[in-house]
Amino acid sequence: MIDLRLLREDPDLIRASQRLRGESTELVDALLRADEERRAATQRFETVRAEQKSIGKDVAKASGEQRAALLARTKDLAVEVKAAEAAASEAEQALKRAHMAVSNVVEGAPPGGEDDFVVLREVGDIPRIEVPKDHLEIGETLRAIDTERGAKVSGSRFYFLTGVGALLQLGMLQLAIQQAVEHGFIPSITPTLVRPESMEGTGYLGAHASEVYRLEADDLYLVGTSEVALAAYHSNEILDLDGPRRYAGWSSCYRREAGSHGKDVRGILRVHQFDKVEMFSFCRPEDAAEEHQRLLAMEEEMLAKVEIPYRVIDVAAGDLGSSAVRKFDCEAWVPSQGRYREVTSTSNTTTFQARRLNIRYRDDNGKPQTVATLNGTLATTRWLIPILENHQQPDGSVRVPKALQPFLGGRDVLEPVR
Repeated sequence: MIDLRLLREDPDLIRASQRLRGESTELVDALLRADEERRAATQRFETVRAEQKSIGKDVAKASGEQRAALLARTKDLAVEVKAAEAAASEAEQALKRAHMAVSNVVEGAPPGGEDDFVVLREVGDIPRIEVPKDHLEIGETLRAIDTERGAKVSGSRFYFLTGVGALLQLGMLQLAIQQAVEHGFIPSITPTLVRPESMEGTGYLGAHASEVYRLEADDLYLVGTSEVALAAYHSNEILDLDGPRRYAGWSSCYRREAGSHGKDVRGILRVHQFDKVEMFSFCRPEDAAEEHQRLLAMEEEMLAKVEIPYRVIDVAAGDLGSSAVRKFDCEAWVPSQGRYREVTSTSNTTTFQARRLNIRYRDDNGKPQTVATLNGTLATTRWLIPILENHQQPDGSVRVPKALQPFLGGRDVLEPVR
């Protein structure tokens, strides 16, 4: 949620952010009204409640007609207090709904929509492959990816990783955790089922709620990223923050991919289940921009280790999630498609998620303040696509990046299985 003090002081800033996102400014006006109505309802309740308490004391001292009049007023006040309390509660709920509807305030992101990103840099040499095979053909030749049996067992957009495919993924994720630990991150294996308040607190029950799996019988959600569990890990806590507190969460992730029918159906680019190592940081708001660059540097370090060419883009405001004020994506080169595809994303969500989840720290004066949160992908199943395709050889084999070789028994080449 955005800071209501900022809304009251500079509503035009919030309106401008909504326009950059391509979202309605009427939501800002509705939030302003809800805020005013909540404050008025709360004041009305406090006023009649104070009068009720005051008269209660006077009744004990009064006698005769004065006492009778006070008792009559007490009865009337009881009705008024009950009605005012109900109105204040209703106004509080209306404010929460209006508050949840307004996205975070954009900071520095380029204007425009999905195609208006800014390329910040391109890194690595694009391999010269005369007739590139796609990752699925390579994976089937290596007996590393089996989508046919995945579909037989679970339906479309499911798969098995077998043999060297399983080893590649496990090695890549272990490499990511290893790097995170070297940089001071706390490794964590997180729950993949979370309560509604955890999902709502991170902003995943808004515009993209249709992409989330829900277990109705248990009122639990399957996460699409360990960001959700890591963000909620410190909900309703006050942290000691001498510096950023950093976690690296390993989990399976689930996405319904609603609305993406017919898109990227081949292979493992857009699937319902995958594994991922996600970085998550809690820090003071003034440190958030610097921490964002740190997470991006971590992602680039991992991409260098698996030796694939990539580019870094500054995502446009209209393509940000509701929680993010700015987002950088790393896109790896995919030879079979002749273009870059997203493999990592890192977002600065400032105090938006922490305000929803009630996560605070004590400032230098000991006063509780809302923390900032940030997240970033360090490795995920999708990385197998550029790893297999960029390292393919003319004879059908695949060269193993040096950093991954220890996780594959020292092999430097993966040979086709005849």
